[in-house]
Amino acid sequence: METAFVLVNCDLGSEESVIDELKHIESVHEVHGTFGAYDIIAKIENSDREKVRETITWNIRKIPHVRSTLTLMGIPGQC
Repeated sequence: METAFVLVNCDLGSEESVIDELKHIESVHEVHGTFGAYDIIAKIENSDREKVRETITWNIRKIPHVRSTLTLMGIPGQC
């Protein structure tokens, strides 16, 4: 299983709507609002590494009010 953690910055006040959108994306398995430099963290899981990349590029980054993302990819076997 391929795993990525996506840190999301969004427009001020749009956190709840972005979290709601993230919860409806198939490969997104967890979503949490955060304090600090980033507003939201999302855990992405899929057996296909390419599907993880597509989810981030074509789904998460296209959500209205998402300003930027930082992706951390998991190392297989170190979970």
